Amino acid sequence: MGHIYTLRRIRDLKTNYRKRERLLIGRKNFMTVRISGQNVTAQVLRPETAGDKVITSVHSRELSSFGWKGSLKNIPACYLVGLLLGKKCADKGVNQVVLYTGIRPFTSRIAACLKGLIEAGITSPHSEKTLPDSERINGAHIASYANMLKSNVGEYQSRFSGLLSLGLNPEEYPSHITEVKGEILNHDPKKHRSNKITTEPS
Repeated sequence: MGHIYTLRRIRDLKTNYRKRERLLIGRKNFMTVRISGQNVTAQVLRPETAGDKVITSVHSRELSSFGWKGSLKNIPACYLVGLLLGKKCADKGVNQVVLYTGIRPFTSRIAACLKGLIEAGITSPHSEKTLPDSERINGAHIASYANMLKSNVGEYQSRFSGLLSLGLNPEEYPSHITEVKGEILNHDPKKHRSNKITTEPS
């Protein structure tokens, strides 16, 4: 039996070369989403033969500058990361992006990030059926669970200790997300840069 050579990045499950080839042929900007045990990172890149060029990126830690007190890796956080990424794309004149998952599966958190990008005004091929509904996006399921646990004070405080330490009651998730969403959509990066320059010491 003859030996079939397989590229190392395929063997190591790092690259899907068929998807990669389609990106290069299509020459379209693409979004990647990486979710770790603590955070979410989303980037928009331009595919080039010599290597991909990062156009803009967002790390979920950036959400705190808009007042976010929730988790940095759940579905609402992924949505807000996508929303902020979409705002940054629009500021750079990028209005169309395709999602590239590579070898990673398309999960509900990646779908939430894509939904945020789209709601920021960026065009991206998708099916509405694959995107999370508004209740998942605004954390209504978290608020519902918190309300159910409130009668058990110890369990409630144990489950939501991180949120409570930041001053966020979990049952207020929907209103908090609406507030942070407004901050992101109304954010003016040019004004922010201008203010930053004027306040720096000479």
